[in-house]
Amino acid sequence: MAWTNPYFDRSKEHHTPEGFRNLEPETRPPGGLKRWRKERKEQQLPRPPDAGYEAFARRWWQPTDFTGSQDAAWWLGHATVLVRHQGLTVLTDPVLGQRASPLSFAGPARRTLAPVDVAGLPSVDVVVISHNHYDHLDNATVHALARRFPQAVFLVPLGLKRWFDKAGIGNVRELDWWASTEVRGATFTFVPARHWSARTLWDRNRSLWGGWVMAHQGFRFWFAGDTGYSDKLAEIGRRAGPIDLAAIPIGAYAPRWFMQGQHVDPAEAVRLHREVGCKRSIAIHWGVFELADDQLDEPPRLLEEALAEGGLTGEDFMLLNIGGRIAL
Repeated sequence: MAWTNPYFDRSKEHHTPEGFRNLEPETRPPGGLKRWRKERKEQQLPRPPDAGYEAFARRWWQPTDFTGSQDAAWWLGHATVLVRHQGLTVLTDPVLGQRASPLSFAGPARRTLAPVDVAGLPSVDVVVISHNHYDHLDNATVHALARRFPQAVFLVPLGLKRWFDKAGIGNVRELDWWASTEVRGATFTFVPARHWSARTLWDRNRSLWGGWVMAHQGFRFWFAGDTGYSDKLAEIGRRAGPIDLAAIPIGAYAPRWFMQGQHVDPAEAVRLHREVGCKRSIAIHWGVFELADDQLDEPPRLLEEALAEGGLTGEDFMLLNIGGRIAL
């Protein structure tokens, strides 16, 4: 019997009877995945960083320091960001394991170490999940968080709560695009992104994907999750208000003919920074896993070029070390 979407609402354009969809047209050509894998193998992509992996890690990695109680944000690698604001601690897409894969022996492996493990984290109040891909939802990390911080609330896209239910993890709330919920005085709104979801060969787009806006005591943080470029995302800034800090992806964008509908490149990330109305942004989704054909050291180089072309600086759109922090 065919699976039908139990959340289907015909009044919502991103809902379908079979699951969910983007509002933008599909850009990947038929047979694109097979072609990309073939070309990637033939061209031996991705290539190592120019100075090698060890030198890259020395340049872009540092141990995390959570001392003090000041408001701050830490980039913990890939899409994992910890934000501490006025006593509230929020963690995004926690992936602290060695592979972005359902298997312990295969799949994309870390090229840079996690700067901390779950045991080394400060108390976490809220965990937000953007979608169910393995580089954003790591089974072992999530279970460890639920054990160590039983009071933590997990906020997830529509359709993903059943995964947590099966895993025996409680305190889970699932939201549709533009729905909001309150946790400890903060309002969290699930906002659109241009991406997709799948955890197996049989569940493509059965759960939603998106980003999160946290509004807490006059401070707004936008976690973009994974997204391709869309001019529709400017609505986030119009509806949420000025964004004080954003976490925007800049990596896993090559080749553009295949990746453009799901991952922004650095120039598009800068465009989103402007169009959404972000005061400051942190570059995420680079430097850890080789998920596409771009070299690990290419995204920061291209981001600096895009900022210069746009008249912005590294203070506007920041390249942190993995494990690095900024004051809020």
